[in-house]
Amino acid sequence: METIEIKNRVAESSLVTINLEEYYPKDSIAVFDLKDFLFKELIIKEKEFRAALQNTNWQQYENKCVAVTCTTDAVIPIWAYMLVATYLQTVAKEIFYGDEKALFNSLFLRNLSQFNAEDYAGKRIVIKGCGELPIPEAAYMDITNKLRPVVKSIMYGEPCSTVPVYKRKE
Repeated sequence: METIEIKNRVAESSLVTINLEEYYPKDSIAVFDLKDFLFKELIIKEKEFRAALQNTNWQQYENKCVAVTCTTDAVIPIWAYMLVATYLQTVAKEIFYGDEKALFNSLFLRNLSQFNAEDYAGKRIVIKGCGELPIPEAAYMDITNKLRPVVKSIMYGEPCSTVPVYKRKE
């Protein structure tokens, strides 16, 4: 009987897989919503706003990355954001203007800024998809922008089932 050799062509290929989950932010995230400090969720009454901030438990934001936002349709004076920042600055790890998603994307992209595309020069790259953690679209765009000038090709998915994204014309 003839022996049939089974080859794993994926393992033998020159594909390099990049898993963006390695750049996932590990910082704790909190949201400070100005809506909770507005009169009828519409306007800021300065005296009451200042008093409410003074009575806030700021320790709940200790060592966290805090997104400062307003989830209601209100006109917020600039000084209100500045005042909130003065309180958060003493306890928070970092303060960002925007919602939780914007903060998360910012942290993710900052982590990804450490990625050195030159390490992958001339290689065939697969950007891993379908992982355990949700990866923001901005991260996929950023990694593509970093890799495109130096790699031979970029694909998305898993090595056994990829979608071609870019191939250098030779």
